[in-house]
Amino acid sequence: MKDYPFQKIEKKWQDYWLSNKTFSVKEDPTVPKEKRKYVLDMFPYPSAQGLHVGHPEGYTATDIYCRYLRMKGYKVLHPMGFDSFGLPAEIYAITTGTHPRITTEQNINKFRKQIQALGFSYDWDREISTHTPEYYKWTQWMFLKMYEKGLAYMAEIPVWYCEELGTVLANEEVLQTPEGPRSERGNHPVVRKPLRQWMLKITAYADRLLEGLDKLDWPESIKAMQRNWIGKSEGANVRFKIKGYEENLEVFTTRPDTLFGATYMVIAPEHPLVEKITTEKQKQAVKEYIEKAQLKSDLERTDLAKEKTGVFTGAYAINPFTQQEIPIWISDYILMSYGTGAIMAVPAHDERDWEFAKKFNLPIIQVVSRDGKPQELTEAFTEEGISINSGQFSGLPTKEAKEKIISYIEENKLGRRAVNYRLRDWIFSRQRYWGEPFPVVHVEGDGVQAVPYSELPVTLPEVKSYKPTGTGESPLAAIKEWVETNAPDGSGRKAYRETNTMPQWAGSCWYYLRYLDPHNDKEFASKDKIEYWMPVDLYVGGAEHAVLHLLYARFWHKVLYDLGLVNTDEPFMRLVNQGMILGEDGEKMSKSRGNVVNPDDIIKEYGADSLRMYEMFMGPLEVTKPWSTKGLYGVHRFLTRVWRISERPIVETEPEKEHLIALHKTIKKVTNDTDTLNFNTAIAQMMTYINQINNLKEIPRKLWEPFVLLLAPYAPHIAEEMWEKLGHKESLAYHPWPQYDEKLTIDKKITVVVQINGKVRAKLETERDTPKEDLEKLALSNQRIKELLQDKTVKKIITVPNKIVNIVI
Repeated sequence: MKDYPFQKIEKKWQDYWLSNKTFSVKEDPTVPKEKRKYVLDMFPYPSAQGLHVGHPEGYTATDIYCRYLRMKGYKVLHPMGFDSFGLPAEIYAITTGTHPRITTEQNINKFRKQIQALGFSYDWDREISTHTPEYYKWTQWMFLKMYEKGLAYMAEIPVWYCEELGTVLANEEVLQTPEGPRSERGNHPVVRKPLRQWMLKITAYADRLLEGLDKLDWPESIKAMQRNWIGKSEGANVRFKIKGYEENLEVFTTRPDTLFGATYMVIAPEHPLVEKITTEKQKQAVKEYIEKAQLKSDLERTDLAKEKTGVFTGAYAINPFTQQEIPIWISDYILMSYGTGAIMAVPAHDERDWEFAKKFNLPIIQVVSRDGKPQELTEAFTEEGISINSGQFSGLPTKEAKEKIISYIEENKLGRRAVNYRLRDWIFSRQRYWGEPFPVVHVEGDGVQAVPYSELPVTLPEVKSYKPTGTGESPLAAIKEWVETNAPDGSGRKAYRETNTMPQWAGSCWYYLRYLDPHNDKEFASKDKIEYWMPVDLYVGGAEHAVLHLLYARFWHKVLYDLGLVNTDEPFMRLVNQGMILGEDGEKMSKSRGNVVNPDDIIKEYGADSLRMYEMFMGPLEVTKPWSTKGLYGVHRFLTRVWRISERPIVETEPEKEHLIALHKTIKKVTNDTDTLNFNTAIAQMMTYINQINNLKEIPRKLWEPFVLLLAPYAPHIAEEMWEKLGHKESLAYHPWPQYDEKLTIDKKITVVVQINGKVRAKLETERDTPKEDLEKLALSNQRIKELLQDKTVKKIITVPNKIVNIVI
């Protein structure tokens, strides 16, 4: 018997699929919409490290599903590309002097080779890379559409800036360390400073981004994260007078019913009133506190677990309902970017306020209780209840109290009803070279002008140095001949190109649309092709993109929908997050731990089919699981056994009934499990089947051909080779999927449960459809049941054929 020659087989079929363009798909209007599927992977950033075994997990899942769908008669769009702008390539350029484009394209070639070595059925004619001018021309085009719509604007805002990296960082990219804030990448110092930024008005879409989630087949945890990120809350804006000043302090509250319990105010360190209202005596303490707060990220400042800090301004506000003077404090747990940057603190009914009040010995007044009677509080009572100590509003349930107090606030001009969002407008610029240039210029004395569409793309110039300027500007600012230009309006006035570039998110916001029509130089995709394929039916990728990428792409898509450029207002109908693959030590794979598994090594030793099947056999797709080389070896042994069976004589004789039953049960199980992405249980069933037919010296074709087809989506190389050995001239990629006979999948023997007074006491192995009377006789004659019924009176027997006999005593 020959051993399984996977190296020869896999190379042969990969070359065949590529040269024959086996998976290239063309739109065919005669195929109805319900027989078309768009299955998408989150495209990778082509890093120098190449693929690790975590990447192929999601790709293998979609590949199995796509191969299965093609065999089920579907038109399938399954593309791949590269998210190829980004900071790592630029950092590499700074340290080595190599152009980011060169390293990026080398990395892309490496990734493509690794991906193809796994036998994934991508349509490589549709490959895209976000760093190519042909691609980013359309990213710029879409930006101009947003600019025209008033959704892109400039603002000076405080941002995290890293001198060493020369760019602005998102909160999530900043680490808080004992030495102060540092960049996650490279561990460099980071400071807070105001910089001019391009912004996208994502807040204008907050409600629609929330509402759209309801119709999506996404994991509930991801929807919850998005809802939380958008953070919609309803309540009132209330004005508090400040003692001795003309200004008011405005706060937003979701609990206006607790106004009578407001015993102090807290404002953000960045609040514009801080300087004005801080007393001479408190100035130094306030100054020192603000300096410390500037070194923290928003994430750290709002961490519920951290100890509350604060400082008194020396000023007092007047509670508009009680007329009491209440102190105004500063604390970093209040963000200027949320609400009004100020809160009324009601320590009896808010956990953070309670902790703060306890720490600084501030008054706590209960104004809501469960039953309308005051209680001894040992912690904040945050539930709804009945108002107490609230003047004319005492005795009202929370919902009614809220409504009546908001009406009172509006009637007495103390404030107004309001809706707030945690979501901020999107900072859409980076001070770096390796990104999409903005298609705008700054005209002397006339502000911003858009570059005409006919002049797109605005391409990146060649540069000698990729180093940041040190002034907070991108390296592009140093290229005088590129920066200096003329106003697009033909007036001959001097103009200067925008030197910020777009963030890496820009290209990934709409890449799924470019796959539809990647070579079109007249539009980003034709209307017909958008209509033909969109929306994406299944999107698979890591949960780490749960908020930002998915939220940004949904926003971008809704803008395109409003412009009449796409046919749906949501891009991704179904989302599946694959679980993480950990190292053999149960820890996250990382170079420093030395537990990274390189797929190239696995393919070399065990073959791509073994790697694919093992990653799917490890457990349910969505679950995090540790790598095990022993487990991989088990799957490789299974494929070797399959290969050895394929070497036996294949005969035309009719199979035994028991083997036919085993086959049809397998077809049914693999079909259902592949359809629902339960690949691990489908593989387990195929293993069971191979065990059932392994003792046959000759293999009936009727038992073998359908199995080869079932295996094909999972282990396509070995399946294609065995299909060819069976005498077929064509690839099996589009061969119809096997059908099962339902009658052959029904078990003749079944288990019937016997209960006494509803408690399971015995189980009967019996023929399916045994008559009711016979079942009852069998139950009563069961030794265990006979013992339990001794000296008992049977009142009645309830029997459900094929399921249960319940004896009532």
